[in-house]
Amino acid sequence: MTRCNRTIGAYGGSMTTFVPAPLVTPATVHDVLRQSLLVDGFDLVLDLERSRGSRLVDARDGTSYLDLFTFFASSALGMNHPALVGDPEFREDLLAAAMNKPSNSDVYTEAMARFVATFARVLGDPGLPHLFFVEGGALAVENALKVAFDWKSRWNEAHGRSPALGTKVLHLRRAFHGRSGYTLSLTNTEPVKTALFPTFDWPRIDVPAIRFPLPAHLDEVRSAEATALEQARAAFAAHPHDIACFVAEPIQGEGGVQPVPAQFLRSLRLLCDEADAALIFDEIQVGLGRTGTFWAHEATGVTPDLLTVAKPLAGGLPMAAVLLTERIAQAIQPGDHATTFGGGPLVATAALAVCRKIGEPAFLAEVQRKGELLGERLGAIALSSDKVTAIRGAGMIWGVEITGAASEVIGRSMEAGLLVISAGPNVVRIVPPLTVSDEELLEGLAILEAVL
Repeated sequence: MTRCNRTIGAYGGSMTTFVPAPLVTPATVHDVLRQSLLVDGFDLVLDLERSRGSRLVDARDGTSYLDLFTFFASSALGMNHPALVGDPEFREDLLAAAMNKPSNSDVYTEAMARFVATFARVLGDPGLPHLFFVEGGALAVENALKVAFDWKSRWNEAHGRSPALGTKVLHLRRAFHGRSGYTLSLTNTEPVKTALFPTFDWPRIDVPAIRFPLPAHLDEVRSAEATALEQARAAFAAHPHDIACFVAEPIQGEGGVQPVPAQFLRSLRLLCDEADAALIFDEIQVGLGRTGTFWAHEATGVTPDLLTVAKPLAGGLPMAAVLLTERIAQAIQPGDHATTFGGGPLVATAALAVCRKIGEPAFLAEVQRKGELLGERLGAIALSSDKVTAIRGAGMIWGVEITGAASEVIGRSMEAGLLVISAGPNVVRIVPPLTVSDEELLEGLAILEAVL
């Protein structure tokens, strides 16, 4: 690779010189990147070939790390899963799809049709039959909000109210919904993520998060639910016909791995229906099998009006989706919402393979079983360690709340060969590949226990 430098000569002519690009080796990756990028992540150069399953290999020296991080829950099948790299037909299709990137909103492909048919058959919800594809999680939430604003404005106008109403979003404290546009007004986990950017003053209510063990904290959780519901009712009363939707993560990820009580979400479903507001579930991190069911909200018995999914959908490639009910989709007119590349052939080909694997009959049963093992073992660690103040989660997403800084535990865990991440200043987040083995889970938890 070379870089072209063009200079203007003294008499107006131009002269081109070619500067050789720096030789990139595993040992120089961080230095090369630092010249142009902020490099503050793991001290690791990922070996894309040798990394397998739940093991990430450092290309510099061959050090292997046990991965309970999965690139922020985006690598559901782990590295180089045999269903992908071991399938010559898949590799051929992926290469062919990578050669071109048509504008998917106007030019259609077989790859896209195959994926959509499989998604609807394997993962689709009959109550959410309409799909809209974009290229990232924040964009999925953005477009879900736009659809809700669109629907609410038309709903108001059809019922004799001003179509200018329907501009607000009810949401939860400690929520994380992205870092772009509208989502900046919803995200409120750490001030550094939103403090210096203009935001809308939208109504925000407490999150009555479940505390484990639930029987010991049941009265506390019920009291928190009642308080949050009163806040929600007050918000609807203060902004009549102007709240377009309520948005929530069924399990808050960045906000500390906080499961939201099912009864609370059922009550919000009723409040939204009473106020003619849409209900949006953000399952960017917890959807597609992470909790042991296709969708995290299945455990609540509540069907949203809109659902967002992204991280694991195409194995980490940039693909996200918004699922919509018939009632909401009817409000959309051609031209209201569009994207150039959402759901293109490359990501559709990858997503097809991911969805087929997750949709296998025994796959989610194994995720549920391993999730129970993970929860039980974390519970035992909590009982034996005076540094653990709480554990919470479901399936393959758990948070360990500790007395000290999560960053210190993350650093010491990496030194011991384990990769985990934080979910707030004092919560260690554990999000293994859904394909992790029992032995790998126990190995990782043994390292974490020793570090604690």
